[in-house]
Amino acid sequence: MIGLLQRVRRAAVEIDGCPVAEIGTGLLVLVGIQPQDDEATAARLLERLLGYRVFADSAGRMNRSLRDLADPHAGLLLVPQFTLAADTRSGTRASFTRAADPQLGKRLFDSLVAQAHAAWPRVGSGVFGADMQVSLVNDGPVTFWLEA
Repeated sequence: MIGLLQRVRRAAVEIDGCPVAEIGTGLLVLVGIQPQDDEATAARLLERLLGYRVFADSAGRMNRSLRDLADPHAGLLLVPQFTLAADTRSGTRASFTRAADPQLGKRLFDSLVAQAHAAWPRVGSGVFGADMQVSLVNDGPVTFWLEA
């Protein structure tokens, strides 16, 4: 499972111009799911997301995780993005053979979101398979590619 984590000041997801989810300070994570992934992989990715140190401490170093923030309103916004699993090593068009099939992808994304709701108070999510418009203000910018 792939998580493209971005530290944000705010982020939102819309579908057909209608708001679906929104957070202020926190993490926007684009999630790619691969065929070998399972619920345990989703749990591992979630632990990494909640514990990954991307927020500044008092010295300005990235030593604080989402869990470490003093802000109880800090959010986690999860957005499914199957294109993260694309094979782009050759040619001029991506191959998606390394992405999970839609049934597995939806099941595991929904599992990740459910686990996130149980572990963190402010969670939003996009909709698997939908044409979404994602907006964000990347803070830093800070972006990391995580794999679980």
